[in-house]
Amino acid sequence: MGQTEVIAIGKEAIYTMLLVSAPALAVSLVLGLIISIFQATTQINEQTLTFVPKIVAIFVVLIVTGPWMMNVMLGFTIRLFNQINTLTP
Repeated sequence: MGQTEVIAIGKEAIYTMLLVSAPALAVSLVLGLIISIFQATTQINEQTLTFVPKIVAIFVVLIVTGPWMMNVMLGFTIRLFNQINTLTP
């Protein structure tokens, strides 16, 4: 197994990680921005106001996109296991 194979596997792993985490991170970012604008407008500085809606929204996103995330991770794992036969020491 050479350096190019290791780098290719690493790049695919990072790409898969970014792809799977993108929906939850995007929703958290947008919701955090909306809540921050709301807090600045109303001058309410309650800490739980930022965390509770984000947690609920992320759980909803994980429930909705969970099957897709599982398929992406399963596809990566299957491709990785299929590459084991072609690798040479």
